[in-house]
Amino acid sequence: MKLNDLLDGFITFSNSNLKGVVDKTITGLALNSQSVVSGSVFIALAGSKQHGLSYIDQAVAKGAIAVIFDPAGGGKQMAEQLNYLPLIEVDNLNLKLGEIASRYYGNPSRFITVIGITGTNGKTSCSQFLSQMLEECGIIGTLGWGESDKLNKTFNTTPDALENQRILAELLTNKKKVVAMEVSSHGLVQNRVNGVIFKGAVFTNISQDHLDYHGTMEAYLQAKLTLLNKPGLTFVVVNLDDVYSDQIIEAIPEGVAIWGISTQGKTKAAYECVNAENILHTVNGIEFDIRWQNAMEHIKIPIFGDFNSENILAVLAVMLAMGISMPDAINKLQLVRPIKGRMERFGGDDGNPLIFVDYAHTPDALNKVLSSLRKHCLKNLWLVFGCGGNRDKGKRSQMGRIAEHWADHIIVTDDNPRFENSLYIVKDILSGFSASNDGTYKTSVEVIQNRALAIQNAIARASNSDCIVVAGKGHESYQEINGVQQAFSDAQVVIDALKMRAG
Repeated sequence: MKLNDLLDGFITFSNSNLKGVVDKTITGLALNSQSVVSGSVFIALAGSKQHGLSYIDQAVAKGAIAVIFDPAGGGKQMAEQLNYLPLIEVDNLNLKLGEIASRYYGNPSRFITVIGITGTNGKTSCSQFLSQMLEECGIIGTLGWGESDKLNKTFNTTPDALENQRILAELLTNKKKVVAMEVSSHGLVQNRVNGVIFKGAVFTNISQDHLDYHGTMEAYLQAKLTLLNKPGLTFVVVNLDDVYSDQIIEAIPEGVAIWGISTQGKTKAAYECVNAENILHTVNGIEFDIRWQNAMEHIKIPIFGDFNSENILAVLAVMLAMGISMPDAINKLQLVRPIKGRMERFGGDDGNPLIFVDYAHTPDALNKVLSSLRKHCLKNLWLVFGCGGNRDKGKRSQMGRIAEHWADHIIVTDDNPRFENSLYIVKDILSGFSASNDGTYKTSVEVIQNRALAIQNAIARASNSDCIVVAGKGHESYQEINGVQQAFSDAQVVIDALKMRAG
């Protein structure tokens, strides 16, 4: 693609500085100067800490032929000091980058069905389940991008606008017909999905998270609702049991089909509603009746937790909205496979306790995990958890209260302390527990800051009728301490601890 074709409509090419460049063929677009190759255009955004133009020397050294830059954030002043490379000024570049990238990659979302999944919890499970259920379905999300059993790493739940378009183009080249994309609140506020055409959207739930970034729940909700303003939307799936469901429905544009899901018998007369009834929790998973229109089907699935009933309903609603028949959808859903780090099961046999590794790192998620596993647990419920450092501190005491309410034995440990003193994090969590007059806690709670030792301790002490939840990190393969990501896997520690128990 030539530069003038890429930027047609975004700028006027009257600047003499651009002569001899606008008709050059571009070999790539790069946000990171390290990714520049000969013939690339370097894109310099106005960052919160540093402007992209600070890295122009590296981009030039690697062969950039031009720079597209945002004049905001000191960009205009910096550009005035540079005269050795064509500099193309684009106002509000952060807003327009998605469209520019989409054009460069051939507008891939026009030719592939993109389902955007947002909400506080359940995004990863729903996207992964959808990828298993829909033919030729790719994924973009927390666990990576690609196919469910062959994922490439992503650094954010929702990649940046340029990377999103590159991934969509590659998925299209790989013959994918559908993409299930996790859409985070950060991604929406930072315009990472601009330029993406969404056919469907799923709102799993809204509860407290990322208030360190958004400030208030209202701002957080409004960030989520901007997904409804994206072009191409034909249907939206809404969890009617969520306290914010009415606000979500109010924001849905006219002409967009609304599908409601509920495990509590809620319906809306004007919409398609899919309900789960008679939910049973067994040692092999969950089963329930599904009611839609005049049809009733029974389903058994090898996954655990009430919230997974909601996730399955959301996936089913998407399938129905896309024209898959109810019997065919049910038959496929019964073959669903658990997701790594999402209620991932270990033990439960050979005299071992039933153990679950889960990503639950918000009050709502932890509450749902523990309340659900109470129904699977024959005897005592153990919990090993902590909270991340340099993040929303307000949720720490809430998670302590939730832990105290549901669990019989609690071990508070380190999560990802990042740059924060982990003792302060532990203190914040413990402030949510009820203390007796003598200063002791009313619930069995102890602190073992070494996360591996905490997990090993719980597994060594639990009986074969107990359940253990290791919460907060799920699929993560590291623990971040003082800015360093050290190799660490909750699942691997559990596997090793079960071997120690057996030995």
